[in-house]
Amino acid sequence: MKITKDTVATVHLKVADKLGRLIEKTDAPTALLIGGYGNTLPVIETALEGQEAGFKTTLALTPETGFGERDESLLLAIPKKDFPPGVKVGGQLEVRGDDGEFRRYTVAKIKGDTVHLDGNHPLAGQHLSVSIQVTEVRAASAEEIAHGHAHGVHGHHH
Repeated sequence: MKITKDTVATVHLKVADKLGRLIEKTDAPTALLIGGYGNTLPVIETALEGQEAGFKTTLALTPETGFGERDESLLLAIPKKDFPPGVKVGGQLEVRGDDGEFRRYTVAKIKGDTVHLDGNHPLAGQHLSVSIQVTEVRAASAEEIAHGHAHGVHGHHH
């Protein structure tokens, strides 16, 4: 079966920086609902389109095709007293912006009485190499399409 809109592609992924240092690797296969549901980057969906199980490729991602450029306006400094005890570097929280939308922020550093938050994706601004290996392709269920993500083995469980 070929990967097209409303199919589930089960893949192994490996992400490295521009020097080839491993950043992330999936230990278990990941199931991606294909078709513009936001389950993966558009450049990855485009590379997978029309492929079958056994397909392998390595993509060179720029900030534009990957996780975007860093946006310095997404850096916040908040008094430590406004956080619950035990706030740690690497911790994450959701913050509602002026537009009413929530954005995930990561505690980047704690300096004195100030907590510095970063709302950029951790890989924003980076040139990356993404290796993909497709292990399985199947038709998505009506429920998966309605929910906008893969279910079951290697996918999301409700």
